[in-house]
Amino acid sequence: MIDSGNTAWLLISAALVMLMTPGLAFFYGGMSRAKSVLNMMLMSFASIAIVSVLWVVVGHSLTYGGGAGPLTPFIGGLDYAGLNSLVGQVADDGYPELVDVGFQMMFAIITVALISGAIADRAKFGAWLVFVPVWALLVYFPVAHWVWGGGWFDSLSIGGASVVDFAGGTAVHINAGAAALALTFVLGRRKGFGSQEMRPHNLPFVLLGTALLWFGWFGFNAGSAYAADEVAALALVNTQVATAAAVGAWMLVELVRYGKTSALGFASGAIAGLVAITPAAANLTPLGSIVLGLVAGGVCAYAISWKYRFKYDDALDVVGIHLVGGVIGSVLIGLLASSLTGEGAPNGVFGPLFAGEGFIDTAGLSLLAVQVIAVVAVLIYSFVVTFVIGKVIDVAMGFRIAEHIETNGLDHELHAESAYAFDELDELESGNKLSSPTPPGEEVTLR
Repeated sequence: MIDSGNTAWLLISAALVMLMTPGLAFFYGGMSRAKSVLNMMLMSFASIAIVSVLWVVVGHSLTYGGGAGPLTPFIGGLDYAGLNSLVGQVADDGYPELVDVGFQMMFAIITVALISGAIADRAKFGAWLVFVPVWALLVYFPVAHWVWGGGWFDSLSIGGASVVDFAGGTAVHINAGAAALALTFVLGRRKGFGSQEMRPHNLPFVLLGTALLWFGWFGFNAGSAYAADEVAALALVNTQVATAAAVGAWMLVELVRYGKTSALGFASGAIAGLVAITPAAANLTPLGSIVLGLVAGGVCAYAISWKYRFKYDDALDVVGIHLVGGVIGSVLIGLLASSLTGEGAPNGVFGPLFAGEGFIDTAGLSLLAVQVIAVVAVLIYSFVVTFVIGKVIDVAMGFRIAEHIETNGLDHELHAESAYAFDELDELESGNKLSSPTPPGEEVTLR
């Protein structure tokens, strides 16, 4: 029997998560340079188109299907390929199976899109279109299967503790962050990296993208409760307060380091908090979430500068925010998971700080250990496989654009467009002829 309340909440949550990818496009687009903003945004929008189709054909099945024989712990089977077998089916919790398909599709989309920010201003668009489906097939679907689809994480247990990832700290953020780091090594650094200032060209775009991401993240986290219930309520509140705390911590770091706070710092701090609370949204109290947000905001504010020390060009701070924030959120579950939430961790294991048996507690430390193992496993797998994928694409067709294209701007050179028609605006103001294309033999004059 259909539970209309839960079904409605999942439908709304799926729509909210879908909105996050256009929000990401604005966030990344605003942080890019003006001559490449359309290219940057199109990388996110292309991910929507490609992954949506791929998810229906095999993605959902490889993530949640069974019957893969000895490979079942690592990848699902083809039970649900094409989704015909799920049409009209209702899950035990009272929502149509296709609602879950749509909801999880949006997670796959944004995970792939997140990677693009690290390689801004220097990747061939055609190479990105090849990378997206290959990476989804070889990295995202397997890792999501480990975490949520009955893969080997389900059998990973230490002292009664099993892996906790409520909404995607490992499968989404660490996965995408490690892949982003790998691609920075494949493509190399941008021309002028470390010697030229590469400021965001449109901070209002960045703030708009942040607002859309923050709004959509309530579907991302609270929707992962799969019901309109107390768990969803806790996840929603935790998402809000962890994000707010991370903003405060990030801006405090800016104030200490530079004597000023910035709009970009506010936006970056918000994303760091959202990332960190994602795996822990149902397992911490609101006060624990504030602690998590403070740690994530403060650490990530420093982490974005590591690229200058270690000489990798993470253009839009995917590594510094998503990888580092994802690690913080996933690992600190092992310290902060609280019995007060009712969720805690599998088999009633909670973090040492809230175990009720003192800070050093064997059961609590076992949760910390299993979280660390999960984080390391995803990080290594994603980095290694992504590096191989990137290298193969680079050898086969070239992944990096030519230097003159990077200099002139990807929008003009790759897409024959520009985000801002500066020449036409100048002509409009001066009353000259419009320089946009017109039919042969005709002229357009401005009156």
